[in-house]
Amino acid sequence: MSASIFKAYDIRGLVDKELTPDFAFATGVAVARFLELEREPGTVVIGEDMRPSSPTLATAFAAGITSQGLDVIRIGLASTDMLYFASGKLNLPGAMFTASHNPAAYNGIKLCFSGARPIGKESGLVTIENFVKEGTPMAMRNVGVEKTQNMLEEYVDHLLSLVDVSAIRPLKIVIDAGNGMGGYTAPAVFKRLNAEVIEMYFELDGTFPNHEANPIEPSNLKDLQKAVKKHGADIGLAFDGDADRCFLVDENGDLVNPSSLTSLIATRELKLHPGSNIIYNLISSRAVKEVVEENGGTAVRSRVGHSYIKKLMAETNAVFGGEHSGHFYFRDFWKADSGMLAALHAIAALGERKTSLSKLLAPFNRYHSSGEINSTVSDAKAAMDKIEGIYGKKDGVEVDHLDGLTINGDTWWFNLRASNTEPLLRLNVEASTEARMKKVRDDVLNTIRGDLDILVLIP
Repeated sequence: MSASIFKAYDIRGLVDKELTPDFAFATGVAVARFLELEREPGTVVIGEDMRPSSPTLATAFAAGITSQGLDVIRIGLASTDMLYFASGKLNLPGAMFTASHNPAAYNGIKLCFSGARPIGKESGLVTIENFVKEGTPMAMRNVGVEKTQNMLEEYVDHLLSLVDVSAIRPLKIVIDAGNGMGGYTAPAVFKRLNAEVIEMYFELDGTFPNHEANPIEPSNLKDLQKAVKKHGADIGLAFDGDADRCFLVDENGDLVNPSSLTSLIATRELKLHPGSNIIYNLISSRAVKEVVEENGGTAVRSRVGHSYIKKLMAETNAVFGGEHSGHFYFRDFWKADSGMLAALHAIAALGERKTSLSKLLAPFNRYHSSGEINSTVSDAKAAMDKIEGIYGKKDGVEVDHLDGLTINGDTWWFNLRASNTEPLLRLNVEASTEARMKKVRDDVLNTIRGDLDILVLIP
């Protein structure tokens, strides 16, 4: 077993080399053993994406689960948020076979407890990994039962119960599903909306023949941007491979900052739930905190990563949480993330007003951001220590280590975080002016990349 296949939040690896049917079976056995120790319900719900390997791996995993006497419900093709819906609605632990936005050669498994509560490295993945390594004796009991259950329409019903789109004006919407699971779930959702939908790459194809299903990369959104302008659409939506993330394009073909969408949804949720807590991760725009407080809410700052956001949502009873990576979490969706639910909020907000998306979001675009910039280094800690030694001594700055290194100035801030899986430092910078943002960005990058002791490669 590859040492790198168990990640911080899920299991992910190369098909046939790292992720094989034998491995999936052994993992199913290990997950069943773990769930019994955790006194979880004795049935596991399993979903799968459109990758060619997903059905085979899901079947092997299901066999591992049932070999231990637990039962399985197969929901078949699903987006990851649809699997979370099934786990929440049925109150059962779940497993989703997907590698999300990774290239076609990969697959993976996302796991959750009953009620869609996350299983990550700090909440069970290490134990499951150890069980796989050790091997588990076959259970001396009857084999569990496997059955199938289609939950697509129930999933759509639940989404539309959370966002009222019944009275929106007619909209023209371009959707780029990237040949991923959005091509399966979007038709079921959007047939109920007062909207003309222009479909792009809805054919389910795990080889991703048109572009990678990773909308956080601007190059993968170029086709959508062109289509929005060509068709005179009101809004463009782009989903990643497992459709748990959604990115927006406005009527001008410009990319929407995910922090602006976080702010928009926060205002809507605070109207429904006045005074609530709203979570944002620490690389989100300062505007998010400002907007939340202006609308009577309490902004709660979080580390980057879904397991941290979901844990904090449970602790603070937050009604909503947004990450700059395009993940949006909802208390009424079992604190899980749903790209489709975020998209429906944007559509509802746009459809309720006679205005354009760019004008609707303009109040939330208050700062200039660099986006995430990666530098490959041999010693991430040494690099961050050096940067802190320089910037931490400046007058009027605040330093914190909630997640990596954050330096807060009066009109600017930046965060440096080390990757969990690669020798990378990730830099995010924001400032009140573009000139100030570029100055801070370039100074930090030049310091990191100019140090030959820590530099490996300048991308």
